Amino acid sequence: MEGIRTLQIETPVGEVHITATGDAIVALQFGRRAPDGKPAAGTAPAEDEKRSAGGEVTPDAKADRLLLRAAAELDEYFAGRRRDFTLPLAPRGTVFQQAVWKALRSIPYGQTRTYGEIARQIGHPRACRAVGMANHRNPIAIVIPCHRVIGNDGSLTGYAAGVGIKAQLLALERRYSAAPDSETERSDAASPNPALPAGTAFSDDTTVPAGAAAASGPAGASHS
Repeated sequence: MEGIRTLQIETPVGEVHITATGDAIVALQFGRRAPDGKPAAGTAPAEDEKRSAGGEVTPDAKADRLLLRAAAELDEYFAGRRRDFTLPLAPRGTVFQQAVWKALRSIPYGQTRTYGEIARQIGHPRACRAVGMANHRNPIAIVIPCHRVIGNDGSLTGYAAGVGIKAQLLALERRYSAAPDSETERSDAASPNPALPAGTAFSDDTTVPAGAAAASGPAGASHS
């Protein structure tokens, strides 16, 4: 499908695979994965060369720019400088799953909710197990913070990427939420969209640390 692009980055909790269209992030998952979209061959042309005959930026170029913005916001999150993401999201799921994922995004940074609390919030107080399944199927980890949902007894219970990663994410947020806002928060304005310089290499075999995309653009990033 035209405009579907992917980016593999390294984060403090392991590899993350991001998928985007020209309009929104559609997936953010842990681990190395096969490309969800059309593989890009060779090198990426400059932004000006990725325009249609009518002068519009192509869907692929828009998706690449959004992937770099996602990598930059993730870098800020792991550095304790971002508590709220500004990325446009388009997770694919059922009406019930969408309601759960919307509720997850209302959980404040550094706080947790139980599965029962989420079930009551969406008007299905007896659907704790279904809420758990919707959490497990959340396609956009971290940004839709299913890691902030815990058991009624305070246990971490399950997490699609492993309870160890869930514990690390919660510990990171507790640490930075205890710091003064001036030291931990960035403006809510969206991160700048870095341009795609001519000669940027696209490959399925390399990864880039979460800070590299923000610091130096997409050189070395694994796009597909």
